[in-house]
Amino acid sequence: MKAIILVGGEATRLRPLTCNTPKAMIPVINTPFLEHVIHHLSQHRVTEIVLASSQRQQAIEDYFGDGSQFGIKLHYSIEDTPLGTGGAVKNAENYLDETFLVLNGDIITDLDITDMMHFHQSRKAKVTIARILVDDPTSYGLIETDVQGKITRFLEKPKPDEVTTNYINAGTYIFEPDVLACIPPQVKFSIEHEFFATLPENQEISAWGYDYSTYWMDTGTPEKYLQLHRDLLSGKSNLYNPPSGELIGKQSHIHPTAQINGPVVIGNNCNIESDVMLTGPVIIGSDCTIQAGATIEDSVIWHNVQIGPRAVVKNCALANGCCLNADCMVESSTLGDNVIVANGCQLEPASRIWPDTRVERDT
Repeated sequence: MKAIILVGGEATRLRPLTCNTPKAMIPVINTPFLEHVIHHLSQHRVTEIVLASSQRQQAIEDYFGDGSQFGIKLHYSIEDTPLGTGGAVKNAENYLDETFLVLNGDIITDLDITDMMHFHQSRKAKVTIARILVDDPTSYGLIETDVQGKITRFLEKPKPDEVTTNYINAGTYIFEPDVLACIPPQVKFSIEHEFFATLPENQEISAWGYDYSTYWMDTGTPEKYLQLHRDLLSGKSNLYNPPSGELIGKQSHIHPTAQINGPVVIGNNCNIESDVMLTGPVIIGSDCTIQAGATIEDSVIWHNVQIGPRAVVKNCALANGCCLNADCMVESSTLGDNVIVANGCQLEPASRIWPDTRVERDT
């Protein structure tokens, strides 16, 4: 089976984490986000994947190459100008000569793709859209179906008074290749607004909704990115088997007086000094130093980060190369690459600090 993953979005809602790092490469438990998605697809006999992007994202190509080391075949479909979600799929048409999957590049899910494909084939569908139940559908695409599952209405980002169901577009679709004839070439075109919205009136395209209730997370914001780690480390998804306590990487040193209350994952070549307190869920990337007396709680720390003596980090995401000096406090905040927080500074909760910023006073 083939799949196309839409990885070209600018991921503005995830900034400052994505200022320098493509969304597909942000670490999830110290592994690129996209690697988790590819592994899940390979479990369902997907052997060929197209990565669709509006710009050449060299970091993705450098890491994944032709896909052979991950057991799949990778192609890269690059648009000259941004073509939207539908245009990106159309741009990869040469690769899509059989029934294929389409995935939004910011979704982590336990969706049983094999069962969804069986559903699609049994209905002789042209389009099948995965649906999932959420508390608030106003940020997503609402999908109504009849009792058999045939789509009767699609409404992208409905207003509260337009909500008639809490089932939404879960960001995974199955298309028959002839559906691509509905998408104009080399034109900016939205799958959601310009194609899905027309399906109920299109008698020539049999469109169905596939309902499921296993794990699903849209990781489009720093808050949801942190929640994803909480969920994975608490065993809510079968994509990751969490450790019972701490998981420590190669050549990492943990001082005997450090206190670790799991779940905690520590990467390679890290140094956790005396009297450090780690209260999970905590993820620490490779080549990090956590100095004496520091406290880290419910946070995700990327690679090559330095946390100074007695510093406190709670409910935060810190990108590569950050340096928090002695006695500073950072809570419920997101720091981009190479942010420096000076001695004793206390950031306001919910701060977002852009890359290469030096914070020298409380803010």
